[in-house]
Amino acid sequence: MPKLQTQLNSVSKSLAALAKQVEQISKQVDKLQPAKKAAVKRKAAPARKAAPARKAAPARKPAARGTTVLDAVFDAIKRNAKGVTVAHLKQRTKLDARQLSNALYKLSKKGHIFAKSRGLYVKK
Repeated sequence: MPKLQTQLNSVSKSLAALAKQVEQISKQVDKLQPAKKAAVKRKAAPARKAAPARKAAPARKPAARGTTVLDAVFDAIKRNAKGVTVAHLKQRTKLDARQLSNALYKLSKKGHIFAKSRGLYVKK
């Protein structure tokens, strides 16, 4: 036990000495950093060209039923107990593929629908 105690004291003293050295080094680094920033001069950035005008977003298609896209998709799915395919949903809701994909993802994350098989969605 006394041997362990002396080893722990030795380690403790060594760590204290190392901590002092780290503090001294960090002070030296802090002194050097402002000098480096002052010495480095940056060139002025060249003037940029004006960005080209963006196209206006295409008008969104209104949902067939309900007040939101999610409502329209969910209404179309819950009307058919056997499930609805993506192609049928596109036809029924008049939504593009991206909107329909997002709506199906959100409805499945909320737990309202699930994919019975690939491309076939059913109400829970």
